[in-house]
Amino acid sequence: MATSEAVPLVVVEGFLSGAGALVWGNFESHSNYACRSNGEKDRRTIFAVVGPVSSLHDRACELFYSLVGGTVDYGEKHAEEYGHDRFGRTHEVGLYPEWSVDHPLHFFGHSLGGQTIIKLQWMLSTGFFGRRYHPDMILSVNSVSTPFRGTQLVYALGEETQHAPDVRPFSAGDLLAKGVHIAAYLSPLLPSFLDPGVDYRKLSFRHASFTSFLGQLWKSDWAESRDAAPYDVTFDAASDREAVEEGAVNANTYYRSYCATLSHTDGSAPSTSRATSLVQKMLAWPLYFSSWTIASFPFSSLRPIPAFISTLASAYSASIHNEKTQTQDGIIDVDRAGSYLSTALRANDGVVPLFSQWHPFECKFTSCRHFSHSDSILGWDETRYGRPPDAGVWHVHHLKDAHHLSIAPFWLGTAEQEAFWKDMGHWLRCIDGVRRSPRCETGSTATSR
Repeated sequence: MATSEAVPLVVVEGFLSGAGALVWGNFESHSNYACRSNGEKDRRTIFAVVGPVSSLHDRACELFYSLVGGTVDYGEKHAEEYGHDRFGRTHEVGLYPEWSVDHPLHFFGHSLGGQTIIKLQWMLSTGFFGRRYHPDMILSVNSVSTPFRGTQLVYALGEETQHAPDVRPFSAGDLLAKGVHIAAYLSPLLPSFLDPGVDYRKLSFRHASFTSFLGQLWKSDWAESRDAAPYDVTFDAASDREAVEEGAVNANTYYRSYCATLSHTDGSAPSTSRATSLVQKMLAWPLYFSSWTIASFPFSSLRPIPAFISTLASAYSASIHNEKTQTQDGIIDVDRAGSYLSTALRANDGVVPLFSQWHPFECKFTSCRHFSHSDSILGWDETRYGRPPDAGVWHVHHLKDAHHLSIAPFWLGTAEQEAFWKDMGHWLRCIDGVRRSPRCETGSTATSR
């Protein structure tokens, strides 16, 4: 690929998502506005192939091999530890076989997709796929509503608060696990978008007896394993990842996270001008219900106590003394944080608390720039891309009065979705510009339609 061409964008879907362009819709007509307005070719979009219910480790392996091609290798040690086959599906031709440091890719992840990208970059940095692969192959990481540090919703749905990954019998999580096992057992007969993609676990009727299937319905080896997506969004799992520095920024990668919160959970005023369709309301109402569950979650029930509690506890202590959040150049000082940081535990998008959407690690242990809530990413600012972006730094933006599905994966053609993807296109083009020259050339993109 010539350096003058737009670097392709890889879309990584979240938990239980795998329908690709079928539901993501027409976002490319807006994400490519920056390229088209400058007379450039459209940016290629690649929908990665990952298991909708696979663990982060397994999803990262599936993501890697779907791009470069070949048979998915989960690793001998990992497969032996968790009792599944070492090898998975074979991709005769990769979606982007030329992927390398010289031919990097942009990545966009919704929900668990964002964590999958971070896991992939960490595995690249540790040499899991071989010495020829490098974390610089990921030019940018862009996430929306990603639970980098876990979510209390997984406990509310059934994960044991003191004995994860155990699942409470007949809880919502237990019923979900039963649904996954039914889909896995019948997977050879189901359309691809309903396939849970767990062939390597031998759960279909081609490999498992009916008696074994009934046993899994009673007690799921998958759901009650540390090698499963539900456990990966627990606070325990997040602490384990951070303990080995998984999620540390790479100096030559650009990072951006989009953090959604519903107005009744963050104390802001709801939008009064936004028109909502029947479909939007149907998507939103379950999330409004779950948002209250997240906001009222009893953190005292968790054992072991999550590491982030100490930081947020000090923030709460500051807030009750009427101190304001201390910022400089948009950077949060967590040691003197006020009410903004203390409410981050309970402010949420219906699935993920605000603080978990920011980035891996506490702010004082990573490089991050938090932009003011008043600096809406959906409002065009001609100065936003007037200078090169900073690599190796998380750029954290807030999506006000938005829920977990407001931007992705379902395309509803809302003004917010159109503005989001248009801005995303400008951001990616600016990064591409840095590869070509030391300054970000915005050209005619400084003006909005």
